[in-house]
Amino acid sequence: MNHVLAAINAKYIHSNLAVYDLRAYAGAHGVPVAVREYTINQSMTEILADLYRQKPDVLAFSCYIWNISLVRDVAGELHKLLPGLPIWVGGPEVSFEAERFLEENVWAAGVMRGEGEQTYLELLNAYEGRADLAEVKGITYREGISDDRGTGRSGRIQDSPRVNADREPLELDRIPFPYGDLTDLEHRIIYYESSRGCPFSCCYCLSSVDRRLRFRNLALVFEELQFFLDRRAPQVKFVDRTFNCRPDHARSVWQYLAEHDNGVTNFHFEVAADLLDEEMLRIMAGMRPGLIQLEIGVQSTNAQTLEAIGRVMDFERVKAVTTRIQAGRNVHRHLDLIAGLPHEDLQSFRKSFNEVYALEPDQLQLGFLKVLKGSRMYRMAKRWGCVYQSREPYEVLCTDWLDYEDVLRLKQVEEMVEIYYNSAQFRHVLPACMRLFPDAFDFFDNLGSFYRKRGYLFRSHTRLRRYEILQEFLELLPEGREHMAEYREWMLFDLYERENLKTRPSWATDLSGYRQEFRDFYGEEARNHACLPDHGDCDARRLAGMTHLEVLPHIYGEETAVLFAYRKRNPLHHGAMWRKVRLK
Repeated sequence: MNHVLAAINAKYIHSNLAVYDLRAYAGAHGVPVAVREYTINQSMTEILADLYRQKPDVLAFSCYIWNISLVRDVAGELHKLLPGLPIWVGGPEVSFEAERFLEENVWAAGVMRGEGEQTYLELLNAYEGRADLAEVKGITYREGISDDRGTGRSGRIQDSPRVNADREPLELDRIPFPYGDLTDLEHRIIYYESSRGCPFSCCYCLSSVDRRLRFRNLALVFEELQFFLDRRAPQVKFVDRTFNCRPDHARSVWQYLAEHDNGVTNFHFEVAADLLDEEMLRIMAGMRPGLIQLEIGVQSTNAQTLEAIGRVMDFERVKAVTTRIQAGRNVHRHLDLIAGLPHEDLQSFRKSFNEVYALEPDQLQLGFLKVLKGSRMYRMAKRWGCVYQSREPYEVLCTDWLDYEDVLRLKQVEEMVEIYYNSAQFRHVLPACMRLFPDAFDFFDNLGSFYRKRGYLFRSHTRLRRYEILQEFLELLPEGREHMAEYREWMLFDLYERENLKTRPSWATDLSGYRQEFRDFYGEEARNHACLPDHGDCDARRLAGMTHLEVLPHIYGEETAVLFAYRKRNPLHHGAMWRKVRLK
């Protein structure tokens, strides 16, 4: 039989570990499975046509909040074409209200609830006549299939606690390594897990549903990590919910990566910063810049909020640890906040934002609460006056502490943070801008309001245009107008740190008066390579083409230039290497 697993990812660079795990587990037990991956940016008809041409005997979709509507559309149309095809679904978006899902989606043959490896194998064995569907744990299904193309499936929904009870968690060592080669993942993020479950009880998170921690044997983990290292995969993301919740496990993995670093691969981990101990910090301090990056979920610094959502965190320890990591300049730090949590009004969120921003993370993600089926937040939403979208992604609209106008205001802040902070394209001008405002939140809040009033919000702009808009904003402020020459120079610094522009911006100062000084510099550099030792193979003309000299008189004076070299880039923010040089 032809068994097909379908995944619809949010972006092309993403991949779906779940379907790879299911395929590997079934294949190890003698049941071959084909995987088809798509993205939400593809049309329904394109996905429909491809799945139809696969001629599946049993089809299963992996369902999440970002793809469930498209899954419904594709599956509904495919059922019209292939009314006898059993179409199954699994994943967090369908696991918690399975019977209701079947009632609302007549094309669905059944739902796989929770972990799917063993369930999917037994399901396929049932269709191949080697097992009884009624004895498969962890499924909710519909008995009987209609042959009427227009009316969908018929039959009673079977969800007997006796015969289709929830499945016990699987030992992770029993799941085969999901990757045979990386050919199909050459330009995509690779996902990997060394543990399942989470020890914490955050009420908004589905990971808190399963608090039974399970770890993959370290010998297997090392062997599998070496697979990625040997193939020089660009990035591997661990999906472990709190990677360092078992210190010896985390220390061993990081020590292995430090000792076997290939100089290329980056590994991403979600961690609890307050659980990072001295040995972990010591190992990290010796790592190559860019070897690992850490995602740290702060969510809020409001103690009442943290208590209400069941989150345990020592923020003072978080501050100390993240500051120490920053000092090493070798580990990318991604910090998260969630807007819309209980007891967090606009002023409280402002405080949380400013406290996290002060830690100078490499990225600050401002997310909005999503009320997920199966989470404790889903059951307690009314208690906190939490109103949220009826359709995915079930995002918060208002709470007892935030009205919708507040949420819209925070959306503007989120957009400005993404553009001007997380892009790392304004790293030097932003600190100068901050001096004009009481705090960081106030800057992004005012900039977002400016964007909205000018009609710039949620529109596509070039990078140069973003700098011009920032100038428009600063010119409205008395001190901004007074120091505009300095701000423009910092913007030039940021522009040339990212790219060796061929055409200078219209607002850039004229450097034609420095031509002779620049020629002299490159002639001298071609002879002794004092500033660019790794460019020893270049003559003066080639050096000038591969680098850029910029004079910033309001920042460094007229006799000093900044030399930007693009052959090597900073692994944390990808900016060019630069240094100040004296012009003769």
